[in-house]
Amino acid sequence: MSVLDRPKSNHRGGTATEAQKVLLACGVVYGLVYLVTNDVVAAMVYQGYSRMDQAISELSATSAPTRAFLVVMLPVGTALLVAFGIGVWITANGNRALRVTGGLLIAFGITGVAWLPFPMSSREDMAKGAIPANDVGHLVLSAVTVLLILAIIGFGAVAIRNLVFRIYSAVTVMAVLGFGAVVGTQAPNIPEGLPTPWMGLFERFNVYGCMLWVAVFAVILLRAQSTSRTEQSSA
Repeated sequence: MSVLDRPKSNHRGGTATEAQKVLLACGVVYGLVYLVTNDVVAAMVYQGYSRMDQAISELSATSAPTRAFLVVMLPVGTALLVAFGIGVWITANGNRALRVTGGLLIAFGITGVAWLPFPMSSREDMAKGAIPANDVGHLVLSAVTVLLILAIIGFGAVAIRNLVFRIYSAVTVMAVLGFGAVVGTQAPNIPEGLPTPWMGLFERFNVYGCMLWVAVFAVILLRAQSTSRTEQSSA
């Protein structure tokens, strides 16, 4: 039995199905692009940056030497995530939870451009004492991002009729909340000019754990599409 509701008949031939596969594959590519641009390229270019102890946002902070590169790459990640959301929406075919998941993914992707005017201030700037508006906006967007991620995982788990995936989704949610809480305890040390040991590692467990969930979700939908197409061909 398919993990999704059986899709409606498609009278447009194979083109729509192939387009859906390309859109769904963007969910896998998105995480890979994020990993390469941030933790491979930017982290290597930023001399002295510690993946273990520093936040990912510091790579695009106000005075970071890698900010310009990541600003240029931001539309790529945004486009991939929005494309994946569209693919999920199209694939829904009456599955309301899946359609909501697609809509949330599109919204999540669009919020990516909202980060541009609200970069995190560098540690040096924070140590001066003032909290600029961009940092306030950065914190607000961080909270919105967490809520969107939790909603995406929640509705995505409901949409997929698979107990193992639902358990995996629940574990991912607990990891997001747990690692997020740990990172939150370290965040106040930044404006104080204090070290933040393991902060970067815990944040990466959080961020890449979510991206892994998105990739797994995309693969499940791709397999469901292939299975459905095979069943229709056999019929």
